[in-house]
Amino acid sequence: MNPNDLKLVNEKIRAEASKVLVGLDEPFELLVIALLTGGHVLLEGVPGTAKTLMAKTLAHMVKANFTRVQFTPDLMPSDILGTSVYDMKTGNFNLKKGPVFTQLLLADEINRAPAKTQSALLEAMEEKQVNLEGERHVLEPPFMVIATQNPIEYEGTYPLPEAQLDRFMFKVLVPYSSLETEVEVLRRYHQGFDAHDLASAGLNAVMTAKQVVSLRDLTKQVIVEDGILTYIGRLNAASRQSPDIVLGASARAATHVLLACKTLAALQGRDYVVPDDVKFILPHVYRHRILLKPEAEIEGLDADAVIQRLLGQVEVPR
Repeated sequence: MNPNDLKLVNEKIRAEASKVLVGLDEPFELLVIALLTGGHVLLEGVPGTAKTLMAKTLAHMVKANFTRVQFTPDLMPSDILGTSVYDMKTGNFNLKKGPVFTQLLLADEINRAPAKTQSALLEAMEEKQVNLEGERHVLEPPFMVIATQNPIEYEGTYPLPEAQLDRFMFKVLVPYSSLETEVEVLRRYHQGFDAHDLASAGLNAVMTAKQVVSLRDLTKQVIVEDGILTYIGRLNAASRQSPDIVLGASARAATHVLLACKTLAALQGRDYVVPDDVKFILPHVYRHRILLKPEAEIEGLDADAVIQRLLGQVEVPR
């Protein structure tokens, strides 16, 4: 296989996803890019915008083990990672693995849990492993965390620590549907669609978990010229020098932009990255990492508006 073969895989994914998802092409495409790049995604949207459905659809299409955890204020780190349980018959402590031992983990309403519990995912997200009771446990590939949060409700929530936000490759905004999309959703439910039974919708698996790992290796063959590398680096530097930003993008952000662009190029049937790939990927990588100055917020700017300013300030390579 070569990077161009990923375009065929992408076309199959789009065709299958359309059986279940309506009007969510871009958010779902970003989920696929993150999966094939080895990154994690934070989905932000009000309840009822199909965030969970997208995660379940992705898991169904890659034949991956899927676990959903509802984050609550009383959730403890051991509830996610697991703990040792004493066996009275044998007199030994046995590890009871937590829900993190899966392939696709949906952390629903992640900002409802306190920082200590949120941070329990840090090692799993970064190292793809968990240390429990002094033992190292490698998570089964392709391990991916898809977290959701509600942007409106602040009561009883805890903002995600900057260190954890930086582990997410993308922050994807899931807005309300358009009128046409909502009517189509109603039509499908009227015809018997059940979001809890994806098999009945005719949704088929496109690849296995092992194939996902193989496809990740293909993206390494995508060519990136020095001009593109410099462009990404200058955008990162500009985020740290911007008068609108207190905290700019990290080195990990630049790495995520590069790797995601390579995957995007391969999914579109190209073995090289172009500046438009960077322009498409950058907002989703930056918007949860940069911290705006109060003056910028008073001016009515949000993260996406400032990111567009950065893209307008940095010269695009030819």
